[in-house]
Amino acid sequence: MRVISGKYKGMVLKEYDVVGTRPTMDRVKESLFGIIQNKIKDSVCLDLFAGSGSLGLEALSNGASKVYFVDKNKIVINNMKKNFEKIENYYLYNLDYIDSLNKFKEQNIKFDIVFLDPPYDLLLINKSIEILIKNDLLNKDAYIICEYTKENIDCNLEIIKEKKYGDKFIKIYKF
Repeated sequence: MRVISGKYKGMVLKEYDVVGTRPTMDRVKESLFGIIQNKIKDSVCLDLFAGSGSLGLEALSNGASKVYFVDKNKIVINNMKKNFEKIENYYLYNLDYIDSLNKFKEQNIKFDIVFLDPPYDLLLINKSIEILIKNDLLNKDAYIICEYTKENIDCNLEIIKEKKYGDKFIKIYKF
């Protein structure tokens, strides 16, 4: 697992293979970041089900001003701390996704880009989008990037791009 572009290109992420996580493939990241490249510079991003943190780290590497990483797995958070020792402008939250979204509301934090890549079998994308909107956590024209296999995403947001990679789908919404 490595950073594929930008300031941290070539940086290798260690100890990311934790039960319950599955890293986004390089070819998917490359395609995804090619699509959102013009949106990243100076953006505030949220990697909500962070796992290895590779999506948020890729955003930092390509000019995001801040990235908030959320994962409820303490091992994952500790691995990100080790991997991100030389990285700046990030915040780690060892919380459940609902608790973190409520905390961001309390702190009045808003996002330009949100990465939603939850465990596929839990079907958490719809609920996450619902809370992001209800809690007013999205800046105007924010992107929500979803990676999933089976979930039927039901929201009234504009679809920017939709692509299939094997059994996975990437869908990018604009708020």
